[in-house]
Amino acid sequence: MPKKVLIVDDSPTVVEIMKASLGPEGYGIIVAADGQEGLEKARKEKPDLIILDLMLPKLDGYKVCRMLKFDEKYKYIPIIMLTGRGQESDKKLGGEVGADAYITKPFEPAALLAKIKELI
Repeated sequence: MPKKVLIVDDSPTVVEIMKASLGPEGYGIIVAADGQEGLEKARKEKPDLIILDLMLPKLDGYKVCRMLKFDEKYKYIPIIMLTGRGQESDKKLGGEVGADAYITKPFEPAALLAKIKELI
């Protein structure tokens, strides 16, 4: 059974780049365009890994990450924060809400794939 990756990002361009990188590697891709939808899909689909943008409509990535990581049923799901915010304080907050990795945009698809393989 292919590993499922949930991509939560409101940029269709970023989603397409990730699909192009992950699809050929055999990952099943689930997409959500905002934080609320991402949270719902994470709970329903129970993906093997979540790639989460920070700047999202409805719920930001920090809130989504915190809600999943503080829930016994979902805290085991690795979360990679993928964001344009590269400040040290952003990375620190990402760690505090439970993110397993923090990658800044623009990102290198190969580096993202390596991190996914490391976490799944």
